[in-house]
Amino acid sequence: MSTENELFSAVDALLEQVAQDDLPVPAERKRLREAAGLSQAQIATALDARREAVGNWETGKTEPRPPKRAAYARLLEGLAARFPTPAADVPTATPEPVVPEVFTGPVPAAEAPEAPAPAAAVRPAPAASSRRPGAKKAVAKKTAAATAGDVDPRFENGPLAVVDADADGQVSAYCVGGLVLDVPAKTIPALVDWTLTEGRLGQARLHRNGRDADPVLVLTAAALERFGLPAALSEEERRASRLPESHKVVKQIARAGLQMTQRGLGPWARLYRDPEGSKRRCVQLCVLPWNALDTREWGRRDDPQLLLTMDPADLAQYLGLYAARVMTPRGTTATTGLELMVALRPPTRAEKDEATGEFQRAFNTDALTAVYDVVECEVPDEHPILKGKFARHHLRTPAEMLMEEPYDWSRPLTDDECANEFLVAIDINMSFAAAANGLTVGLNGPTRLTGNPAFDPSLPGSWLVDLSHVDLARVKVGKQWTDLDATRLPSPFTPKGDRPEGPAWYATPTVAYAVELGYDVAPIEAYVRTQSARYLDPWYKRLRDAYVETMADLGVTTDLGGSEFLQEMTRSRSTDPVMSLLATAIKSTAKGGIGKLRQRSRGQVPYYEHYPALARETWRPDIRAAVLSNQRVGIHRKVLKTAAAGLYPAHIGTDAIVYPAPGPSPLDVLPTTPEGKPVPGGFRLGVSPGMVKHQGTQTVLWAEQLFEERGGVFNIANLIKTDPTAGEGE
Repeated sequence: MSTENELFSAVDALLEQVAQDDLPVPAERKRLREAAGLSQAQIATALDARREAVGNWETGKTEPRPPKRAAYARLLEGLAARFPTPAADVPTATPEPVVPEVFTGPVPAAEAPEAPAPAAAVRPAPAASSRRPGAKKAVAKKTAAATAGDVDPRFENGPLAVVDADADGQVSAYCVGGLVLDVPAKTIPALVDWTLTEGRLGQARLHRNGRDADPVLVLTAAALERFGLPAALSEEERRASRLPESHKVVKQIARAGLQMTQRGLGPWARLYRDPEGSKRRCVQLCVLPWNALDTREWGRRDDPQLLLTMDPADLAQYLGLYAARVMTPRGTTATTGLELMVALRPPTRAEKDEATGEFQRAFNTDALTAVYDVVECEVPDEHPILKGKFARHHLRTPAEMLMEEPYDWSRPLTDDECANEFLVAIDINMSFAAAANGLTVGLNGPTRLTGNPAFDPSLPGSWLVDLSHVDLARVKVGKQWTDLDATRLPSPFTPKGDRPEGPAWYATPTVAYAVELGYDVAPIEAYVRTQSARYLDPWYKRLRDAYVETMADLGVTTDLGGSEFLQEMTRSRSTDPVMSLLATAIKSTAKGGIGKLRQRSRGQVPYYEHYPALARETWRPDIRAAVLSNQRVGIHRKVLKTAAAGLYPAHIGTDAIVYPAPGPSPLDVLPTTPEGKPVPGGFRLGVSPGMVKHQGTQTVLWAEQLFEERGGVFNIANLIKTDPTAGEGE
């Protein structure tokens, strides 16, 4: 009997077949989209296509091809049913009902991430004399040129605003596209109500089963003074990350009937009123002077005051672009990165009950939908499950703890290598995001396998196995057995690059790599997940497109290679400060989102006590381990390719690899084929995630002096930076 998936596939094939010639004319496609208030970017995201492709379909330059054609035809048919053309026959298909979203009350942001909004393009500001229907007090005071794009009419002023006040006390909201709105509010409650009724701020959902993003108001120091908030938090308030309930503004909020989440009024605060039907009424405050936007992630490490002194219009442009290309900021870049996963893979959807005809909540099979039991070897030391299992300061061994971490490896140079003048450091673009691409991860809880189970690379999870027999002196590189100098190579199985000494816990990608190198493996036991998916694929694609588009704005495009790419990367550092900040924030989002999958307590509660992050469906240390495993073995795979060509690394730090070289450029060191092309499977210069750029160059003499000062060889991979800001957030 056919399975349900096979039946669905057969039905989809029929739909695709009948949809081949069932598309409206290009002009009608555009009309339907605009009538629904959808952007080209939203449709592109839903169809897993590029925004430019949707634009071409609407102008008739190109036509969609299977399988996207069938899905696009289905979308247009549904829109045509809802938005018929006057004086024209239209399909009578019944549109899919819109199900009200139930909001059950305040939920801590750390425990229940909201699914935010998709890319809303920055648009031209309206004329200064225009007034907005329903927002008569919000008058545009300033215009500026901006990139034209499609705008959801519900959120025509953009996803967020920077709220500032002048010397006369006039409050202004700086929005994307150069638009500035007069804000009549004199208190925080009035500001929230103005945003909900007249501000027209927010962003449409990234996924049809997700939620629209709440508007974000970024408060400057002048705005804090105007609304009676302190310019800085006291030491006690910083520890609590909130103002006390006795503060007058907190009391104002309570008297006005506004509610707050358990996080209270802190650097990031969520204020809301009860929903109206299915419509949420929630506003997020981002208090800039209280370090809501950590300069290490959102700014520059060498300029801590940059964001505080940035012009409100420039700050709105920066954060508005981030919201358009990634999502509306939700806190740290790590928090935003994690919530982006949820926004793109919502855990629930509305499903019609055939018996009652009413819609109920159903779980999506490709998402993280529940909090499952954890495995001892996968959790950090302070986890409650370890209480009573180990002494307080016991260092767990590899046979007791899954130690999938990035590389921190170094070795001394050989005499021949010391003859080179330079040490060249290359850096992998967005290495953690690239490692997530195409990676199969577990979605359900663990299943324990005992009795020496056979290794199955299709089962994500953790395996207890002895890999000490893998000898790098002779391994398969590609499909050929190759002899290498193992003394100049790190082990792929440990972060420090040491050869394993016995059984240890490894994630599936690490064990699969041992098999790839040509060696048999014999697991002792395992904890695997039987339900799996490429959960992080849309997350990776969203961040990849955001990064590539931002680098293109800086002049570094995907068609550049070799010396031209290196020249443009050097020039881009001084091209556009806002775009440079945006690139750093996107990289931090990718790295931080993966780290957040195994968020640690960090002193929130005593050791072995439950802390809030553990209640999230997205607290999944096994998924983090799989990504880090894939990142590390991915580096090692390319290291072997270059080693086979005669080039060995000296240091590896996370995603930076250092090679001794006769010249100062990566072109002087990275091996090429006789035709002058990069060695297949090796490191390749370019801007896309997974490709490499030049991090910096130092001399061998510089390194030797440093080693002498510190009494021995240590990892200098992340000390070799031509630009002080290079590699931030990676």
